[in-house]
Amino acid sequence: MKKSIKLLALSLATLFSANSFAQTQMADIYKNVEFKMPTVTETSFPARSVSIKDFGAIAGTNVKNTEAFKKAITSINQKGGGKVIVPRGIWMTGPIVLQSNVNLHLEDGAMIIFSRDFADYPLVDVSFEGLNTTRCQSPISAKGATNIAITGNGVIDGSGDAWRYVKRGKMTDGQWKDLLSKGGVLSDDKKIWFPTESSKLGFTSTANFNIPEKLTTKADLEKVKDFLRPVMVSLVSCDKVLLDGPTFQNSPAWNLHPLMSSNLILRNLNVRNPWYSQNGDGLDLESCKNVLIYNNTFDVGDDAICIKSGKDKDGRDRGVPTENVIIKNNTVYHAHGGIVIGSEMSGGVRNLHASDCTFIGTDIGLRFKTTRGRGGVVENIWISNVDMINIPAQVIGFNMFYEGNSPIIEEDQSADDEKRVEKKIPVTDETPIFRNVFFKNITATNSYEAIALSGLSEMNLKNISIEDSNFDTKKALTIVDADGITLKNVKLKYSDGTGATIYNSKNVDISGLTLESANKPTIKVLGNKTTAVKLPKSVAKEQITIAKEVAKNAVK
Repeated sequence: MKKSIKLLALSLATLFSANSFAQTQMADIYKNVEFKMPTVTETSFPARSVSIKDFGAIAGTNVKNTEAFKKAITSINQKGGGKVIVPRGIWMTGPIVLQSNVNLHLEDGAMIIFSRDFADYPLVDVSFEGLNTTRCQSPISAKGATNIAITGNGVIDGSGDAWRYVKRGKMTDGQWKDLLSKGGVLSDDKKIWFPTESSKLGFTSTANFNIPEKLTTKADLEKVKDFLRPVMVSLVSCDKVLLDGPTFQNSPAWNLHPLMSSNLILRNLNVRNPWYSQNGDGLDLESCKNVLIYNNTFDVGDDAICIKSGKDKDGRDRGVPTENVIIKNNTVYHAHGGIVIGSEMSGGVRNLHASDCTFIGTDIGLRFKTTRGRGGVVENIWISNVDMINIPAQVIGFNMFYEGNSPIIEEDQSADDEKRVEKKIPVTDETPIFRNVFFKNITATNSYEAIALSGLSEMNLKNISIEDSNFDTKKALTIVDADGITLKNVKLKYSDGTGATIYNSKNVDISGLTLESANKPTIKVLGNKTTAVKLPKSVAKEQITIAKEVAKNAVK
């Protein structure tokens, strides 16, 4: 009896300790956040569960368990909520639609793999890449649901390789040969593989990105249905959402896409896509508020953690910003960008804190992108304690002329598409604005370019601060069309080119910058709009070039 009581006491102590650890961990998420962050309302489910096996689910890849998932979810929803358990095993299915008060729980060893039959995914009205459009139904979706979750340590596979077109330049000879052996069709120049003729027709009917603007009728869209790849997890207008534990992989297009949703927690996730996957983003958080993203790992084919709010007129008409977001303790391997804002940010982004992240070989580390015509205001962004290594493009990069190019220009892309265009453009609601962005304790080693801050001539980047940071890169610092740039206790060790280039910028204080190079560090100041520039005293006058068009006394 005494032994039983002692064991019970130990079990309770262990449980209490585990709960306390979880609570402390959650409490830590809100620490050191620079804005008033609302406490995210968490999910809660009754202690009730059903298994998909109770509704006829059969493991393996020969039977579609679409109806079993639907019946299990409907049953637990109608009973007031609880868990729908996916046991160990491989479970093939068509689309899953989540309902309120349902926790889809994958037990250890469980794998959901979605059907490769395009007929299982009807065309539906959605928002994709920030525009109102039509795509195939997502493998997992919820709309207007409250209190939903996907949890457990299982794997969710979207069979994205059945959907995606693939560029020849992204594969080895062996991979390309293997892909061709599976069938499909090639583009006329033999450089792109498509799974079907329908997919190829969709591609050739698209002028830019993935919206076939040349096709307007339902009949036309049905002809290119195979091209209209869905995001894998679509959560629209949902409240109280938890994604905790699973591996999400091999998505047809974006992997996770919460849209116009609130009170989201995304933690302990492993988000994966092949590095060559077109539009293989990890997480696209769009027009959402009150969000926690922590303890996740990303290794994907496009941007990893991407913050959006709609594109151009559709985004401005929606007018819903992404706001109140905490991003902590995430690791990013391959991705076009580690943490990214844009390019679809027409509804605005504000109040975002990101810290304690590691990027390993990510194309760009901290990526900000937009273009003329977007509109939207991005402001009050705080990023700190980010460590990076082997970044092949910019560690911190602002691109205000983004037209869809990858950070590392691909075979079918041209850097000329995103050249700066200096012309007088009136400021309207289509003018994008980036302001009040603060970086602290950023480190990067063995990388290509440290900092590229580039605004628009009609709308400068405003109030950008970098403090207590160290960069060891090939190229150093560029500041173009910016107003209010401060570098404080920043060390740039670089090996090639000019240490700092400042062009048509004002109120620039880089007196807290230390430049280190094998050659004597150099600084260039150019542009007739440049004024109020403070340079570091450690750089000798003979190492500073000030162009003739720069006004006298503009540089100290």
